[in-house]
Amino acid sequence: MTAFMRVPYRPLDRRLALVGAVVAGGLLLAGCGGNDDTKDAHDGSGKGATATSGATASSTAGAFNDADVSFAQMMIPHHEQALEMAGLADDRASDARIKSLAGRIEKAQDPEIATLKSWLRDWGKPEKASPGGMPGMNHGSDGTGGTDGANHGSDGTDGMDHGSGGAMGGMMSEKDMRKLEAAKGAAFDRAFASMMIDHHKGAIAMAKDEKENGRNAKAKKLADDVIKNQSAEVTTLRTLLDRL
Repeated sequence: MTAFMRVPYRPLDRRLALVGAVVAGGLLLAGCGGNDDTKDAHDGSGKGATATSGATASSTAGAFNDADVSFAQMMIPHHEQALEMAGLADDRASDARIKSLAGRIEKAQDPEIATLKSWLRDWGKPEKASPGGMPGMNHGSDGTGGTDGANHGSDGTDGMDHGSGGAMGGMMSEKDMRKLEAAKGAAFDRAFASMMIDHHKGAIAMAKDEKENGRNAKAKKLADDVIKNQSAEVTTLRTLLDRL
């Protein structure tokens, strides 16, 4: 007698339901995988957009024009002369307030020179402008490169041609510097205050020109600092000069 294996009976509806469940499970897994890919794609595009935005902002901040270059090239020698003048105060000035102000000038302007030089290196520009490359900045004739306290009788500053030292406003001539070096005590104090007022006013005029015509954000910020700080020092120097 032949033995027959009995196959369990499964209703058709149950088998179809099982197949449907398997198919649905596969689709669900595929959908999850697709969502991860989409998320990665969105994340990638978001990061790319952020990077592009950052690069654009950095490029704008580093952009410069001819006015920025001229400002840096002119302010370097202008600051250097201010440091030379301030350095004379240590063993020539008699007024403690003059010595204190000279020290502040050295502390502020020496680091600014280093900053200006670094910008020119980054921009691929020379520290010194080519002959005739600097615009006329002598403001003595319109009251901004000035003659404040130029004549003080017997104090050794008679006839000083303040602001006549070239294209940059407020620059002292060699004759002015020799007279300042030769002065001592109260005569030095008066000469220093008078000359530094004119020197600062020239720097302020240059800084205002940079703020108006420059493009580089850092250079314009430094120009703003020059205007703010040196304007305050001009006020202090005028007060001192009235009392010396």
